Amino acid sequence: MIHPAPTTKIDPTLTRTVIDSIIEATHAKPAMVVLSYPNTNYKTHLVVEGDLEDLHTKIGKTVLGTIHATSRRIDPAGAGGRCIDPCMGTPRRVMGTIVGIDPRSNGMVINVGPNIAVWLTLGAPGQKAIDLAGADFVTCDVFPGASFRFKELA
Repeated sequence: MIHPAPTTKIDPTLTRTVIDSIIEATHAKPAMVVLSYPNTNYKTHLVVEGDLEDLHTKIGKTVLGTIHATSRRIDPAGAGGRCIDPCMGTPRRVMGTIVGIDPRSNGMVINVGPNIAVWLTLGAPGQKAIDLAGADFVTCDVFPGASFRFKELA
């Protein structure tokens, strides 16, 4: 069944998502939040940054927050679709359009889907975000440990 997706504009550097569930920490893995997005099959698993107990109270609710990851190497791409790969589990690859560049932190924000933005810290030696500013579309692998920071209820 298709559920109505929110249509109100948000800051393009934020992600609007639903807290689907929380995966508790184990001796081998940190606690993770499972995010879902209206009318998609995405179930993105991200490390929790911030108060885990606070997120427990928001399960099933639509929230705003930021997704953070470190890229292995970012490459300009001539074609493709905006996405997080895989659609279920922890992110390994992201593709999207550049929304903003922060030369001071050598980072960028890319839009990877409707109301989904990923803040990338460039992890490749010698690669600079400002050098990619002219690219419309980029793609990269990301290191394990992508995280989510809750901001507010949507």
